[in-house]
Amino acid sequence: MRKQVARFLADQSGATAIEYCLIAAGISITIVAIVNGMGTALNTKYSSVGTALQ
Repeated sequence: MRKQVARFLADQSGATAIEYCLIAAGISITIVAIVNGMGTALNTKYSSVGTALQ
């Protein structure tokens, strides 16, 4: 039983998976923020072009 507990406490594979998930979450939040900002800027441009064409 002690060997199994010691092996469980020494296992780092779960920590690595959590770290990769946190990195992926950070990257996805950054991408969403950039795309949202670009969408707002493009919406303004299209509105001004649409107004100019009328």
